[in-house]
Amino acid sequence: MKRTIEKYFEYLRSVRNASPHTVTNYAKDLQQFVAYLTPPETQTPGLTKITHHMIREFVGHLHENGLEKSSIARKLAALRSFFKYAVKEGMLKDNPARLVPTPKLPKRIPAVLSAEEMSGFLDHLARMQNPEAGRKKGGRSLETIAPAGAVVRLEDTLLLRRDRAILELLYAAGLRVSELTGLNLVDMDQKEQMLRVRGKGDKERIVPYGAKAAEALKAYWPVRDRLLVESARGQAKTNPEAVFLNYLGQRLTQRSIGRIVKKYVRLVNSNWDLHPHSMRHAFATHLLADGADLRVIQELLGHQSLSTTQKYTHASIRQLLDIYDKAHPHA
Repeated sequence: MKRTIEKYFEYLRSVRNASPHTVTNYAKDLQQFVAYLTPPETQTPGLTKITHHMIREFVGHLHENGLEKSSIARKLAALRSFFKYAVKEGMLKDNPARLVPTPKLPKRIPAVLSAEEMSGFLDHLARMQNPEAGRKKGGRSLETIAPAGAVVRLEDTLLLRRDRAILELLYAAGLRVSELTGLNLVDMDQKEQMLRVRGKGDKERIVPYGAKAAEALKAYWPVRDRLLVESARGQAKTNPEAVFLNYLGQRLTQRSIGRIVKKYVRLVNSNWDLHPHSMRHAFATHLLADGADLRVIQELLGHQSLSTTQKYTHASIRQLLDIYDKAHPHA
């Protein structure tokens, strides 16, 4: 079975073009299943010996250990995909995981900021970046908005230009975090304000971005050059082809993007529950609210199925109901 799993992962990488994130998660899920089937001092059962009863017991074991239904559903999806591959390759006649029902998941409607709140958030970052302009308009600089006693270094104010460009681009183009961190300079047409984005399954799409994001990127380029120059002096290995760099001149990671978003959300409004994917949700919801066609939004987001895009209609309907409840005199 372990040999089959190795072949399966090679199939995912070379034939299915699965993302490294998917391969890593499926590997963990299958390893956990094998470990469950193989108590100490016993041998892993052969592929043909695995029944749907064993998989049901595994699911029950996960539930007893307090695992969330969404995580159990993902592990079951990994098992279904693996056994489907085994059937396709003629190693099994039937897929035992197909007979195991997926835990019923609650429908989650993505929570998003209103267009006004999102614009206010990003404009606040622009005022932090330009403290003199911000003071004239009643805004606050990074120094005044930082927590009491915090030391704001020159590097912080410079990296604010990078961070603002990241946040503006996430919202302007509706990018996944992996798509943002994977951007290279050759993927950008700054004159036309267009991006070539590599999405899930290594599929490419062209996405535009607006004037605010272009302005933020223009302010970031000198910071990026400085990061590369200073990293080269320290003889650090850099990634000069990447758009967004850390202080070592290396490509920013997805985890770093998450930390950046949380950092500025805490500074601007600690009550907001914003994460990088929230910017993508906001992008789609606000386009839909302004009359954009759902098929166009599907193309911009890189969704394979229209049903995935349709979840944003629920978010828009919920916002309308909230406004109705607040505004209607007899609501």
